[in-house]
Amino acid sequence: MSSPYLTLNVVEITQETPDAATIHFERPDRQPVACQPGQFLTLILPCGPGGKKERRAYSLSSTPGEAPRLAVTVKRVSGGLVSNYLLDTVRVGQQLEVMAPLGNFSLQTQPQASRSIVLVGAGSGITPLMSILKAVLREEPRSHVLLVYGNRNEESVIFGAQLRQLEQQYAGRLQVEHVYSQPTHGPAAHQHTGRLNRTTLLRILEQRHQFPPAQAEYFLCGPEGMMAEAKSALELLGVPAANIRRESFVAAAETMEAAAAQPNGHGDVSSADDDGQIVTRNVTINYEGSEYQFEVTPAQTILEAALDLDIDLPYSCQAGLCTACRGKCLSGKVHLDEREGLSDAEMKQGYVLVCVGHPLTSDVVIEIG
Repeated sequence: MSSPYLTLNVVEITQETPDAATIHFERPDRQPVACQPGQFLTLILPCGPGGKKERRAYSLSSTPGEAPRLAVTVKRVSGGLVSNYLLDTVRVGQQLEVMAPLGNFSLQTQPQASRSIVLVGAGSGITPLMSILKAVLREEPRSHVLLVYGNRNEESVIFGAQLRQLEQQYAGRLQVEHVYSQPTHGPAAHQHTGRLNRTTLLRILEQRHQFPPAQAEYFLCGPEGMMAEAKSALELLGVPAANIRRESFVAAAETMEAAAAQPNGHGDVSSADDDGQIVTRNVTINYEGSEYQFEVTPAQTILEAALDLDIDLPYSCQAGLCTACRGKCLSGKVHLDEREGLSDAEMKQGYVLVCVGHPLTSDVVIEIG
């Protein structure tokens, strides 16, 4: 099995807005890095106290078609340790340690497809949507894309110039609808003002007959409130749940940055499996050909216990959203505080996320990778 860790060179930095920039990477040997549109890259940066390494997941704003380059777009978070380090310190020529691209919020292009893709995002939620948008336009000549993008004002639009250029290049196949909550040039200058909420989204979607609700595929990324509003609008339009994909870790990563602490999710995880109690138990982890046995206390997740012992397991968001730490539970039972990162099929197959996992029995064995 290949290592999940890579060293990449910073080859270009593009300023997108006053508080957001795109950082472009390549492998030193300029070989392509396997990825799917919409996935994310985990950056491992020595910016903590005393040079302690911090990890943050950032969505790829590049597509596989741009290989050997990969790019992430970083928005400054007030007081955020990692975003400020990246925007103020990282320079072209620097090398950064990363985890290879991961994530289920992705789309596989199909050159023969003729489909309708609706992307709904706000703020830095545009990053994975941009990756999907560019890939579909380039790889699927018969598909159509609608982007509904919410921002505070015109100046805060990430990729504004690039979106205008793409609209011209793919006229008739790409439509972009901007929604401004506090437009600089006044409401009269724009079609959609106010928050990107259920009412605004319904108004936009009901006018787009080439994006039929029952057939179109929907990708949502942005703050939780926006995604809940969008989901509500799509339900009213009768969109099948299977056609809706959402990415939560972007918002979680920003919350984590702003709070300088991990959010504690409490998902409703299959309570039928939770017949044990969360007490101190031993856990066995199989990873990269090694077996690790260690104790996990009720105050720790399985990942936290491993990291305390300097066992270098893969992880990124530590919020149960990104799947970087996913493993298969071969025996025993595990309680998950949060399960949004896992599909129902993965849950049935016994997959768990060790960053939000607690052993419920004394025979827990988890295989990672």
